[in-house]
Amino acid sequence: MLVGLGAIDDAAVYRLNDQQAIISTTDFFTPVVDDPYDFGAIAAANAMSDVYAMGGDVLFALNIAAFPVDMDPAIVAQILRGGADKVMEAGGVIAGGHTIQDREPKYGLAVIGMAHPDRIFTKGGARPGDRLFLTKPLGTGTISTALKRGLAQAEHVQAMVESMKRLNRDAAIVAREIGVRSATDITGFGLLGHASEMVQAGGVGFRIRMSAVPLLPGAMEYATEHIFPGGSHNNKAFYEHLVRFDKRISEEQQMLLWDAQTSGGLLIVVPADRVDDFRARCAERGQDAWVIGEVVEDTGIEVVP
Repeated sequence: MLVGLGAIDDAAVYRLNDQQAIISTTDFFTPVVDDPYDFGAIAAANAMSDVYAMGGDVLFALNIAAFPVDMDPAIVAQILRGGADKVMEAGGVIAGGHTIQDREPKYGLAVIGMAHPDRIFTKGGARPGDRLFLTKPLGTGTISTALKRGLAQAEHVQAMVESMKRLNRDAAIVAREIGVRSATDITGFGLLGHASEMVQAGGVGFRIRMSAVPLLPGAMEYATEHIFPGGSHNNKAFYEHLVRFDKRISEEQQMLLWDAQTSGGLLIVVPADRVDDFRARCAERGQDAWVIGEVVEDTGIEVVP
């Protein structure tokens, strides 16, 4: 066992031999959007993201589902089709699964991936001078909460859905090609929660520039109205002792960095001498990548304007 309960990381990793290691992870949740197909695709992309956060490729997945006994079978089929299509896009296959009855729908995957045992990404491994790249904008928590309250604009919801459905596959491939060793994906703990795990694992500090952090359309608008899921506030309460904010960072900006994300991007630690190469290869694949900060000789996280 290379990665298991002994370390905080995104998935379990088990070495098979000198060339192959199995990656195993699981995730599922209740609907975050109204369209059943999009829900299935988002849940699948989110579950597979942990494989990419470890530097691996998806092999196959098992459905994990809970549906009300009276749910329209056509809706169930759409959810499962959305998940299957997304797994196929990742180069994998749905190989089975398990379903139970529940009053509230839930869907996700148990995912099996593969990586070279000497090339896996972990949350540790960042070194002073490395650059921090983020591959998707933030804001899914505040926008999805606005959607649930009937307050979200259609164009903001559409941009959020497209972001959540995008696989982190290309970003992981590029990171692997240039020899990245440290990465994580931004999901329920928000940017600062997951970044806090990385600085603790690596014994380093992060400096993040608020002005460089990409946001989804509408995210700041809903943040200004203080529309956030409960998980965002929990993230702040749990990790805030590790974070220092410049006094010019507004409360709304701070909360967006704590915002609990669904199927967010990767936070990738790139050596300074590989930054240009990483950017160029991302551009070749049509993969967005923003430099949002750097690794420093410190502890915790400093957020500057």
